[in-house]
Formats: sequence, structure tokens, C-alpha cells
Amino acid sequence: MPAKRIPADHGAAAVTAALAGATDRTTVATAARYLLQALADAVPGNSVEVRVPPFGAVQAIEGPRHTRGTPPNVVETDAATWIDLATGRLSWADAVAAARVSASGSRADLSDVLPVRWD
Repeated sequence: MPAKRIPADHGAAAVTAALAGATDRTTVATAARYLLQALADAVPGNSVEVRVPPFGAVQAIEGPRHTRGTPPNVVETDAATWIDLATGRLSWADAVAAARVSASGSRADLSDVLPVRWD
């Protein structure tokens, strides 16, 4: 069953609040999930799994699809880092250099698809 979509106005409000410093779990979770949704919409596919535990994960970017076990291309980060990456506050290169993101696999470089359009 597909995940329930976050309406654009609700998601954008959560992202705006998170960028303004809101740290409550509901706002951060909604912002992170909405930005994951925006990524999957912008670059659909199944070759890279982007994880923001405990809030969500999506598959994105065209390429080979995995069907069992751990996918070969995985990006994982915390919610604050994901929000910064997805909105352009933090560059991919800086996040990787600071070990704020874990990326494994030949397709797990998101620098060409970030930031995502969310507003």
C-alpha cells in the first residue's frame, strides 16, 4: 500500500517552520517526509533508497531496480541534515565531508538532484 501523500500546503508549512527553527517531532517528521516525497516526485525510479530514520524512506532515481534484501545504492541521514540538504542549506559535498550523510553504491551521489523543489 503506498504511503499517504502529504498535501503541498501542509508540507511546505512544515518545511518553512523547520527552517525557521522548529524542533518539535511532528513538524520535523512532516518536513522530512514531505521533502522525501518531493525527491521521489522529482526523480522517480528505484535505483537509490534514501532513508531518514525514523521518519521515512523513498526510492528514487532511474536505473536498475533491486527486488530483495538491502539495495545496492543507499543514502541515509538524520532529519535535520536531510532538511538542510533538500532545501539547499547544505551542499552534498559538505554533508559527505562532515560525515553527516552515509552514501553507499555507485548511484548514491545526490548532488545532481539536490536541492528539491518543495514550495
